[in-house]
This record gives sequence, structure tokens and C-alpha cells, in this order.
Amino acid sequence: MRNVDKLIEEALGEEEAELLRAIGEEPGFVERAMGMFGAGVRWMVVFMMVGQTFLFLAGIWAAWGFFDATDPVIQLRWGLPAAVLLLGSLAVKLAVAPAIHANQIMRELKRIELRIVRTRQSESG
Repeated sequence: MRNVDKLIEEALGEEEAELLRAIGEEPGFVERAMGMFGAGVRWMVVFMMVGQTFLFLAGIWAAWGFFDATDPVIQLRWGLPAAVLLLGSLAVKLAVAPAIHANQIMRELKRIELRIVRTRQSESG
């Protein structure tokens, strides 16, 4: 992936390369997820994060009961809810990933648009 970045940097003009250096590296997953709070669906993201946290903590509590149980029937009574709660927590967390990916694609499209505009400006002027 870094070779592609080098090729792009070599193809850019000095002004564009300076602009991209000022922008910096791509943000990590946590930074992108926290960036979702600034979107127009902030209330939904907050609701999903609170729900995911609740499911995760309830799943950990049920897993604790599963590992403390000695009778197989009691283990099932704790283990099945623990599995369902933890998988539900994972599903909610993964539901944010497509929105993060869409934001990343939009950011790249904006960069391409900027390059096209600058290329047209340099050709006409």
C-alpha cells in the first residue's frame, strides 16, 4: 500500500503534495468511530454506543455466572444468554463499520475531485 502512496506523491505537484502532508496520515479505527459523533445521526450513534456497552457488560456478567456455575443446567442458563449478549454487542459494534467505510470513500473522492480541479486550473491558466 505504501508503494501506491509513493507513486501518488510523485505524481502530484509540489503544492498538492504539501497540502496532503498538512492533512497527515489516515485516522485509525477509533478516531473514525469517534468522528461519527459529528455526523447528522449523532443521536443514533450515541444510542448504539450506549446499547453496545450495556450488551457487553451484561454479557460479561452472564459469562461470569457461567464460569462460576458447577451444574451443567445452571451453566446453560448463564452461558446461552452470555453468548447471545456478547454476539449482540459485536453486531452493534460492526454496524458502525459500513458508515466509517462510506466516510473514508467520500474523503478519497473529495481528494480526487480536488486533484481534477487543480489539474484543470493548471491546464487553463
